[in-house]
Amino acid sequence: MDYDFVKAAAVSIPVTVAGINENTKQIIEHIRRLDKEVQFIVFPELCITAYTCADLLIQDTLLKASEKALGEIMHGTRYTSAVALVGLPVLRKNKLYNAAAVLQSGKLLGVVPKTYIPNYGEYYEKRWFVSGSGISGEVDINGESVPFGDDLLFTEGDNGSKTFAVEICEDLWAIEPPSGKYAAAGAHLIFNLSASNELVGKSEYRKELVASQSARAICGYVYASAGSGESTTDLVFGGHCIVAENGRILSESGRFSFEGNTVITEIDTGLLAHDRRRNDVFGSRHSGKSFREINYLPAETDISRLNRYIDPHPFVPSDPEKREKRCREILDIQSIGLAKRMRHTGINKLVLGISGGLDSTLALLASYEAVKKLGFGEENIIAVTMPGFGTTGRTFKNATTLAGLLGTEFMEIDITESCRQHFRNIGHDENTHDLTFENVQARERTRILMDIAGKERALVVGTGDLSELALGWATYNGDHMSMYGINCSVPKTLVKYIVDYIADNSPKEIKKVLKDILDTPVSPELLPPSEGDIAQITEDIVGPYELHDFFLFNFMRNGYSPDKILFLAENAFADKYEPVEIRSWLKIFFKRFFAQQFKRSCIPDGPKIGSVSLSPRGDWRMPSDATGKSWIDRLEEDS
Repeated sequence: MDYDFVKAAAVSIPVTVAGINENTKQIIEHIRRLDKEVQFIVFPELCITAYTCADLLIQDTLLKASEKALGEIMHGTRYTSAVALVGLPVLRKNKLYNAAAVLQSGKLLGVVPKTYIPNYGEYYEKRWFVSGSGISGEVDINGESVPFGDDLLFTEGDNGSKTFAVEICEDLWAIEPPSGKYAAAGAHLIFNLSASNELVGKSEYRKELVASQSARAICGYVYASAGSGESTTDLVFGGHCIVAENGRILSESGRFSFEGNTVITEIDTGLLAHDRRRNDVFGSRHSGKSFREINYLPAETDISRLNRYIDPHPFVPSDPEKREKRCREILDIQSIGLAKRMRHTGINKLVLGISGGLDSTLALLASYEAVKKLGFGEENIIAVTMPGFGTTGRTFKNATTLAGLLGTEFMEIDITESCRQHFRNIGHDENTHDLTFENVQARERTRILMDIAGKERALVVGTGDLSELALGWATYNGDHMSMYGINCSVPKTLVKYIVDYIADNSPKEIKKVLKDILDTPVSPELLPPSEGDIAQITEDIVGPYELHDFFLFNFMRNGYSPDKILFLAENAFADKYEPVEIRSWLKIFFKRFFAQQFKRSCIPDGPKIGSVSLSPRGDWRMPSDATGKSWIDRLEEDS
């Protein structure tokens, strides 16, 4: 099963200028070698002749030899199944076109001419070629009439998500690249045969162009450029090969190699189809012209293991510099959101419960930023610690120390006696450590915070995070409720990085406390400690948060099916979790996600941070009584 991935190769061969026989051998060898490994192979512009043949391009000898070479490539690859795209000059009705030939299993499926012919700076292609814009017809090649024009879409039968189209070099650099119309007409993949010379700084701009066009067209973009074998009379070519997917560079080659370059990776056409469905602006686009569809056959390729990198922590940038920038930006979004709420309500005080855990620590730090933005003092924050039956000395000390170092107003209210009174009121045995035992404590803490807020005319700041909302890991009308949920869009895996970022940019004493909080196991601390240690480790109960955040991102942001999420998780966490373990936690994720929607249907306001949000007023509208049976059944079927 390919899970809607296609595997493509961008290849820059070491051409010989006008050495058609040598180039033909290179192309055949590469197609044969890459067959079964990939489904698509994209070669550079005019790779059969070499791009830098100049006036030799209009010589009858070169043109006939090029056409003959195409026939040899078709014959030499007749037992392969990969689709290959090669560049050559094509003569039609006494006009010469810079074109791309699309081949599969010894057959010529179609020929696409270049639309934009550059004639500026170092380029003077109009000396030889004419534009293929608006062409729709046939061309005779080696005695065979094949589709020719800028209106060709290549489709794998009824599988629209694997439809591809072709553009050539300058087409990408134009104000309106043809790929925009191709994408609007249904092409999820764009293949570019290029010959882009090297100048200082040009490679970065080229990469940005590929990435940005793949984002605008919500497509996979495979770019193969001519390499160092080209003539260096006036220019140098680097053989730059790039593969992008909806704005993200998946793979990129080096440059300046006489041996040539090859990059191989998978493009997720299922993700592209999902992103197009959710983007109503893209859905309203129309190509403005009609296209001819040409069928190609599915290639025989194994995609059981992926070449592309599957990020196990999709919410967290892997690059340290980007991660720091993201953490700072999140703090700004959180704090300005809370500050705006304070200004709107005319309330200048905040109250929140601090437990010595990660979530309440982040909420406290973001609240500190908010009051500073408004010009208030830190004493406008009332930090309340409420030790109960499960509170340990370590978390209590960290909570009290941090509040003191930040200079907030601090309150300690022990909830054990008030909870015991409530147990007596409802007839619950204090020694029965069940859900009632836990929820009484959570609701008692929330009641205290709400009452302090009323007394002090303050806003209660919520501490629960996105991961807890997804799993329903909150007591309804307990820690589930607040007056502004500042962490509501921050996943658990990102919380620790934000706290760590603040720690590294804080004075020594604060840094020490924050680092110890980071080292403390995640726990609601509702059950009595075991020999002084935390007895209730959250991840032992609901599963590793890094897995659940991976599941959440790929379910909500990417719209993946359960079996595809499982497949990706097995790739991403191959060295850490066994497949049976991942499957077990994924089932729990879906069971909890569907069963706990009623809690998310009435969550407090809070700022959206990233592309995944569970707000019922924004990104996620789901019935509270929807069943997750179809999702869980799909996992069962896959086992």
